[in-house]
Amino acid sequence: MTSHVAPLNRIRVGSAPDSWGVWFPDDPRQVPWRRFLDEVADAGYEWIELGPYGYLPSDPAVLAAETGRRGLKVSAGTVFTGLHHGPAVWDETWAQVSRIAALTEAMGARHLVVIPSFWRDDKTGKVLEDSVLTAQQWRDLTRQTERLGREVRERYGLEIVVHPHADTHIDGAENVARFLDATDPGLVSLCLDTGHYAYCGGDSVKLIETYGERIGYLHLKQVDPEVLAGVVAEGVPFGPAVARGVMCEPPGGVPALEPVLAAAQALGIELFAIVEQDMYPCPPEKPFPIAERTRRFLRSCGV
Repeated sequence: MTSHVAPLNRIRVGSAPDSWGVWFPDDPRQVPWRRFLDEVADAGYEWIELGPYGYLPSDPAVLAAETGRRGLKVSAGTVFTGLHHGPAVWDETWAQVSRIAALTEAMGARHLVVIPSFWRDDKTGKVLEDSVLTAQQWRDLTRQTERLGREVRERYGLEIVVHPHADTHIDGAENVARFLDATDPGLVSLCLDTGHYAYCGGDSVKLIETYGERIGYLHLKQVDPEVLAGVVAEGVPFGPAVARGVMCEPPGGVPALEPVLAAAQALGIELFAIVEQDMYPCPPEKPFPIAERTRRFLRSCGV
């Protein structure tokens, strides 16, 4: 007797350069971009994100040809921002956002993933600023994010989705709720990364059920609870935590993805669910078998 899984027909699954250990535009320890495109298609994915700007070709004609012949389409671009620093950083922020948004739009994508800046260095762990924002910084963060949402939509036709992330000021349940409550739902949606949210102690299903109308995009990821316990106990920064294997291959970690996907399907909207398994740095032969197995697992979940 075979078990039948109801198809989650509103959820479109993809993967990203991150799942191939790609964190930087150029790094000798990362797989070359052509290999990433070949392998992500061979693993059974149709949708990809752009990853760090400059890793994939930034000429839309070249990128369209390279993705098109592999049957791939782009779901989103990604930007890093420090908007809690207020209007003073707007021009610098917009300079990089506009470049990435233009490529994202040219590739037919509709979303721009916005990641807040880190309060401690991703590689060295050096503390760059206080991990807690002041009331004024919260006001700047929320107002400038709304401005970003408005400008990106008006100029490029894209929706921003803000990505709660470990070692940033928008991380676990308390800060995510504060951020959502202080921003306009018409301008700012969330990219819920199930791994980062669990890493920071959050419950993805509860977030989807509580703030469903704010969920605009998903990143599918799991954490290894044992590795995470050590990371938390020792105060290990995110970069070294990834090198320890804190993000693990599903279905071996938390949160369980089946209930997350079911909760997302119940929202009744079209959603991208992009697999991201942080593993920088990693041997070049490591990502592809994991990507294949993960795609098989997600099919077994109905997507």
